Amino acid sequence: MPEVRFTIRWPDGHEESCYSPSTAVGRHLQAGASYPLPEFLSRTRAGLTEASDRVAAKYGYACSSAMDQLDRIEQRAALQPITGQVACLALSQDL
Repeated sequence: MPEVRFTIRWPDGHEESCYSPSTAVGRHLQAGASYPLPEFLSRTRAGLTEASDRVAAKYGYACSSAMDQLDRIEQRAALQPITGQVACLALSQDL
């Protein structure tokens, strides 16, 4: 299953490389787009949950790495201004 790395820039300017175990996250985030923080969280939750579900369908267990990534994103988001924008700088697929 192809993995995806997506690079984001938080409202505070910090850039972070994130991981998805499948390309599902690409249906929810677009490289070059910026999202209001609440929308970014909603899209990321949906994308990483879908990715984990795809792993479960294929291998019989959910992807803990996807859920760990979501947890890190939610923790970092809690430190950001609610009115901030999160930029998705890049999406890159690893085969």
